[in-house]
Amino acid sequence: MTETEAAFPAPSSPSYAALAERFRPIFRRIATDAIQREAERILPYEPIAWLKAAGFGALRIPVSDGGLGATIPELMGLMIELSAADSNVTQALRAHFGAVEDILAAGRSDRRARWLPRFVAGDLVGSALSEAAGNTLGSFETVLKAEGDILRLSGTKFYTTGTLYADWVHFAAELDGEIRSGFISATAEGVTRHDDWSGFGQKLTGSGTTVFDNAPVFPEDVFAFDARSKYRTAFYQLVHLATLSGIGRAAARDLTDQVAGRRRAYSHGAAGTVQTDPQVLQVVGHVRSLAYAAAAITLQTAQATQAVYDLSIGGKAEEADAATIISEISVDQAQPVVAKLVLEATETLFDALGASSTIRATALDRHWRNARTLSSHNPLIYKQRIVGDYAVNGTAPPSFWMVGGVG
Repeated sequence: MTETEAAFPAPSSPSYAALAERFRPIFRRIATDAIQREAERILPYEPIAWLKAAGFGALRIPVSDGGLGATIPELMGLMIELSAADSNVTQALRAHFGAVEDILAAGRSDRRARWLPRFVAGDLVGSALSEAAGNTLGSFETVLKAEGDILRLSGTKFYTTGTLYADWVHFAAELDGEIRSGFISATAEGVTRHDDWSGFGQKLTGSGTTVFDNAPVFPEDVFAFDARSKYRTAFYQLVHLATLSGIGRAAARDLTDQVAGRRRAYSHGAAGTVQTDPQVLQVVGHVRSLAYAAAAITLQTAQATQAVYDLSIGGKAEEADAATIISEISVDQAQPVVAKLVLEATETLFDALGASSTIRATALDRHWRNARTLSSHNPLIYKQRIVGDYAVNGTAPPSFWMVGGVG
């Protein structure tokens, strides 16, 4: 890490430096071809394979179980750095880390004994929770049905982020009228993954459609929908904050590189070179400050989620419940602010550059498109209302968000 890069926030724990040193060479390798992947729509199978081989997916698993033992703030710090290299990759891994947290929260259980070794071996999990068709709000059209010693899964899911790159898929479905969650092999008979995500940002995350056609599921891999980590809602949104913060950092980096390399200046500029133009330098400084603030808020927010985890594994259920509310409110408070900081950074950077910065080869527009797409998840307009309702009336935030038809 250069001195310039070191000016960005990072977890202050002693172990973070060692974790970052392990993965930064891979992050740099991922960043090298990020623009080409964006321009030619090359799905990041290789970058994800590099991370998988290096044990990135086992970051949160305790050392005693074969993992790397990272805390949640340390994980978010690495996700910010990875997102600065290619935010598509971080988003594609979001469901995996959420699934890992669910297994960790299960304590010393059969589920933990079954899944942690798979994660340590490198297996990754994708998502198949949301539906975009005709499900009624609060329910799923995807169903599980018993057939002898196994279950059969049928239905269509959208926003199945990461499934294209995954070994397993985390799904939600109805079984005998009750919502269940579980894991199914991504290559099982009857599982079809489609690369049909058409958003203008985060184009390479594999967030399209996954279809289950009577696909086999082992009963031991199905569990109650609420038998997951207490802090799952906060955690998933925290990953969005880390990804946004990394995009802001990438925007600041690319702007700095563009200004440092420019050899043309305006006759009506404030200096003979762009590199010494105080107005241009002010824009560079402003964008870096926005990116700094976004990361600082994200890392601070991650500590509230870590507190829930610590209390949960410590057997302090009542305290963990109270901390869960604080964790979710912390994320809800942070999201609108971080989103606005990063959206401003990714738009403002063009003020320091000329029209040449809009050429497709620079791909500078990807930062705003990616940030805008991430900021559209779980609409920001609801977050401030939830925070205000908690502050004034003590109303706890919703524990899980769903989308569906109401008529």
